[in-house]
Amino acid sequence: MSLESVRAFFAEKAPDISVIESTISSATVTLAAGAYGVEPGRIAKTLSLRIGERVILIVAAGTSRMDNKKVKAAFGGKPKMLGLEEVAEITGHEVGGVCPFGLKSPLPIYCDVSLKAFDIVVPAAGSTHSAVRITPDRMAELTAAEWVDVCEIRP
Repeated sequence: MSLESVRAFFAEKAPDISVIESTISSATVTLAAGAYGVEPGRIAKTLSLRIGERVILIVAAGTSRMDNKKVKAAFGGKPKMLGLEEVAEITGHEVGGVCPFGLKSPLPIYCDVSLKAFDIVVPAAGSTHSAVRITPDRMAELTAAEWVDVCEIRP
């Protein structure tokens, strides 16, 4: 269902973008980089967080790491990663395929400035074997995401 909801999202909002499928799992940044032939930083990972009563998604460069102090300052509370079942229930996507596209229900989406280091990024597309190639600005535009600075870059 998840891959289909992402395909439907792009068919409606950006028919020029097609979902890429891989025979190799892309469930982690390292696996995804290998599956799609890009450096790990270009993998746009989606973090599913609960801050107080709110659930938000933050999309960040694959080599970045969430900075809890920056998140707390930006969102006014301590971030907590959602559990596996909760992620699937809330987003409609299984862990390893979570993305800001084709969500089960609308969620606030934020793109970390770490993505701006790249002309093209590769976020998942609803499954552990699918992704899209997209510019960071276009991803933010299509998902109505706000830009934030809540991660630190790791070498």
